[in-house]
Amino acid sequence: MRGDLLDVRELKVVFYTYRGIIKALNGVELWMNHEERLGLIGETGCGKSVTSLSIMGLIEQPGEIISGDVYFEGKSMQKMSMEELHDMRGKKISMIFQEPVSALNPVMRIGFQVAESISRAKDIKIKEAYPEVLKMLELVGLDSKRTASLYPHELSGGMAQRAMIAMALSSNPKLLIADEPTSALDVTIQAQIMELLDELVREMGNAVILITHDMGVAAEFCDKIAVMYAGNVVERASTVDIFEEPLHPYTKGLLKAVPKIGQSKELVGITGTVPDLVNPPTGCRFHPRCPYAMNKCSQKMPPLIEAKPGHHVACYLYTQEGEHNAN
Repeated sequence: MRGDLLDVRELKVVFYTYRGIIKALNGVELWMNHEERLGLIGETGCGKSVTSLSIMGLIEQPGEIISGDVYFEGKSMQKMSMEELHDMRGKKISMIFQEPVSALNPVMRIGFQVAESISRAKDIKIKEAYPEVLKMLELVGLDSKRTASLYPHELSGGMAQRAMIAMALSSNPKLLIADEPTSALDVTIQAQIMELLDELVREMGNAVILITHDMGVAAEFCDKIAVMYAGNVVERASTVDIFEEPLHPYTKGLLKAVPKIGQSKELVGITGTVPDLVNPPTGCRFHPRCPYAMNKCSQKMPPLIEAKPGHHVACYLYTQEGEHNAN
């Protein structure tokens, strides 16, 4: 196993729509260890959220996992029964969703929803979970008694996100997936939420997958970064290596488009547009936009290889099949 906690192997996911079959994931390779923090970054529509839902076992019609597998602590999730998957969600894997208010049940009080999560994780009655509810709400900086009595629509965005974090961490899961946890919040609240999340997972020892398109947030929070493009992981390395020595042309393009303090040069965008995944490009899906593209790139998807120790990239510039290099 490449990661002792999670190992996603050649995962392919499609969605059947009136427009045709959307090839959402095209053989995703992803892995991580216990207590590791992995940032999953890329443009909107690259497959970050679909990857997280696949790990949770939450892909439903019209979506389907057509090949590949997800191994959690060495066990194949594709071979698990629905009962086993249901038991794993919440206990060993938890998720903070992108829109906290819409993810919460609108007709149930916050206290009941957190209690329900705790009761499932610890196999106790909901009534018995309430003391723990108050502790979790206090832990995330909320007025526990007052917040427990409120409905989701009575919470501000920041309060709703804190309540979601309390629910997700109440079972002390081995893996926490945070899907754009601050995208619906203003900048000040974003910083508070990320600081809170950092503090809690450091104390509890959870592994985290942080899904974001904000390179700055990923750089500050994560140990490792995986870059996705159009349904593939194109690069994976330590955060330091990604920012100091990116290898994939797409990663280089992303970093060139990020504004830096004191920068006077004009930002350079990536030419072209994100491909339509109903009819994606053949071979490497980035080749129509890549300044280093060669004939091989349009014919076959390059494998994710270890170009340098601990630094993986899916690009023919770094394989024996490549005709030149990026330097």
